[in-house]
Amino acid sequence: MHPVANLLLLLVLALATFCVAGFLTAVFSNLFFGVGLVEMSSVAQNPQGYPQAWGVLMLSQGLTLFIMLAGAALGLVWLTGRSALEYFMPRRPVALLWFVAAAALIILSLPFMAYLIEWNTNAHVPDSLKGFTWLPRFESWAREKEEELKEMTAFLTRFNSPTRFAVALLVIGVVPAISEELFFRGVLQRNLIDWFKSRHVGVFLAAAIFSAIHMQFLGFVPRFVLGLVLGYLYEWSGNILVPMVAHFTQNAFQLLLLYVQQRQWNGPDFNPDSTESMPWYLVLLSMLFTGAILYFLQQRQQTQPAEMHTLSAAGVAVVAAETEPTETRTLGSKGREADPE
Repeated sequence: MHPVANLLLLLVLALATFCVAGFLTAVFSNLFFGVGLVEMSSVAQNPQGYPQAWGVLMLSQGLTLFIMLAGAALGLVWLTGRSALEYFMPRRPVALLWFVAAAALIILSLPFMAYLIEWNTNAHVPDSLKGFTWLPRFESWAREKEEELKEMTAFLTRFNSPTRFAVALLVIGVVPAISEELFFRGVLQRNLIDWFKSRHVGVFLAAAIFSAIHMQFLGFVPRFVLGLVLGYLYEWSGNILVPMVAHFTQNAFQLLLLYVQQRQWNGPDFNPDSTESMPWYLVLLSMLFTGAILYFLQQRQQTQPAEMHTLSAAGVAVVAAETEPTETRTLGSKGREADPE
């Protein structure tokens, strides 16, 4: 199928699986917590007024993310006549170093990301553009939405027991790492690359959509940068598990910091919720280490591998490479293809 047809089908599947996820959330929330479909919106708007709100919201978020995104991605693969294993399988052997480097990249980039968060949060519509009346209104709406989401996040990350922390680690750490990477990198990015015949255009567009769909526009830039990192990790490694590990590290490390703070295992001045950037020298060191790891991984994908997997109707064929490839390779919906750039 043409990549545009694949993307349209992916959108239809996402809408369908969103409805399925909503139905199952209503059923299970009523079964486990006694909260029916009519009460669901009230719980979301005023979680403090319902003793079972934390469990209901965690259930809703987990089911929605997994069924909607992972379900749509897996459904597209199945409808196009391929198995999930064939479509998402590693195209090349990937050493453990890739996973360690991906996790280290995320942690070492935190000071730089904190700087981006502070800059994005304090950004305002320039006076020269306020003549476009919709821009100030959009900024006001974005800030109101940001405050609502901040309150919801604070409620969901209130860990009064190790059990809550474990559930949050599953729902906020594991589920998004799997479902969002299958959807945005595994399917969306690959089809965008096929459509525009450019790996960079595909990665940038997928990162922009990934950031925008979170509906937190005061954090659009740092999440867009995260999407770029995840996208290139997939492009360079050829293995969907690498961006999954990086994505999990991003979410799980922040949850761990919050849990440590709430258990008072740290000094009183430590505040992982702060949007203030770290000292400039830490930001600079973070940029240098992040750039060094990215350069190392980018160079590693150019000298790797000794064999590659190609997909065809007859199955998976393994082709041994006698010499290093002289052309850049990219991941497309049909397998690993030459980049026409």
